[in-house]
Amino acid sequence: QVQVVESGGGLVQAGGSLRLSCAASGRTFSSYAMGWFRQAPGKEREFVAAVTRSGGSTYYADSVKGRFTISRGNAKTTVYLQMNSLKPEDTAVYYCAAGLGSGSNLYRDWAYNYWGQGTQVTVSS
Repeated sequence: QVQVVESGGGLVQAGGSLRLSCAASGRTFSSYAMGWFRQAPGKEREFVAAVTRSGGSTYYADSVKGRFTISRGNAKTTVYLQMNSLKPEDTAVYYCAAGLGSGSNLYRDWAYNYWGQGTQVTVSS
């Protein structure tokens, strides 16, 4: 069993930065790939970024590529999402997820088994 808890959301002006953290518990956390998804009001949940179990490969949605960076902490128990050059359209609830998927499957929410409760990110114009 893996539990994930997100933190770090908040209100920021356009062009600003935020770093989201995802803390996970469970002995096998390092065996899971990790992903970030987001859901804006009235929209479907969408993929944002993912990192493989080893941390060696990362994946990004085109809308955030070059602005967001996903990484795993040294202890492998925390995953970060560094968000720079934020835009109002980045406003959403951001969810962290853990899963046993790999490769291109990590773009899909069905590849993840465990989800956090979400953290709100609001970008003002």
